[in-house]
Amino acid sequence: MSRRSSPAGVPTAAAESPTRDPRGTPFYARSVHVVARNLVGCLLRHGHTAGRIVETEAYHESEAACHAFIGETERTRPLLGPPGVAYVYRSYGIHALLNAVAEPEGVGAAVLVRALEPLEGLELMRARRGLEHPEQLCSGPGKLTQALGIGLDLNRTVLTRGPIAILPPPMESEPPRLAAGRRIGITKAVELEWRFCDAHSPHVSRPWPPAMRGARGLTAQ
Repeated sequence: MSRRSSPAGVPTAAAESPTRDPRGTPFYARSVHVVARNLVGCLLRHGHTAGRIVETEAYHESEAACHAFIGETERTRPLLGPPGVAYVYRSYGIHALLNAVAEPEGVGAAVLVRALEPLEGLELMRARRGLEHPEQLCSGPGKLTQALGIGLDLNRTVLTRGPIAILPPPMESEPPRLAAGRRIGITKAVELEWRFCDAHSPHVSRPWPPAMRGARGLTAQ
């Protein structure tokens, strides 16, 4: 597989392009770290449900937690394809997880969408999740796909064309205050602080990163 990318965590000048509109491919054809940060605050929509992205994680072929680290296989092929494609895979045989493929074609990288603030279709989300409290509906990558009805059949679909749509931040929403921390739920490359959260949002999955807990004046949970 290709290893033409810059070293992980070191975006190139081109990758720092200021585009902020996730409705176009150029948004995703940049450093996965830039895309992961810029997705926080954007609107994720599927069908009659939608939520504001409040947490993401970056994954890059240069580190062992990324599926593309092992090379090209049938499963990892979407990661090496064009940017702006949905990479949906089954985690632990139970949950479907949604990722947005990033960086130029041939580089294995994607952003995991970890949590949403539910905004539209809450009753449908509650029915799918069997829960009532809005802070529990989408506070994790498997929870949000269940709430929005996103399954493996949407793997390799194009995010700029639907049926999954990622849109600019809602006009009425406050800009996110980003807090970074270590990725969670993995056993490899655990030292990398490639998790990005909106420090103001109670919808971020637990445990919250220390930077976020400090910003909210909270103790470890």
